[in-house]
Amino acid sequence: MLQLRIYTLRSAEALQQYATVHWTRHLKTFPTFGVSTDGVWTEQSGGTHRLVALIRFPAGADTAELTRHIMASPEFAADMAGFDTTQIVDVQTILLNPLH
Repeated sequence: MLQLRIYTLRSAEALQQYATVHWTRHLKTFPTFGVSTDGVWTEQSGGTHRLVALIRFPAGADTAELTRHIMASPEFAADMAGFDTTQIVDVQTILLNPLH
């Protein structure tokens, strides 16, 4: 099960920090919960600062519940240490279903 996650950040500096420090930490944390990252991209255009991630959840997982579980974990808290989460101004999630 794949999910596209789009994070909009307040500034280029916040995007840089989130992408290079905190998201990099997530790459090591997520497998602990059976979750992997298939790709991460950044977009900076027209004054918009976004991180786009393609996340793979275990088959049949309740993605919302698993996300809440991960975000409540001490591992996730350690990943986010030192980042002002008010710099994330929007998060969009899109579940992707394969055609085949």
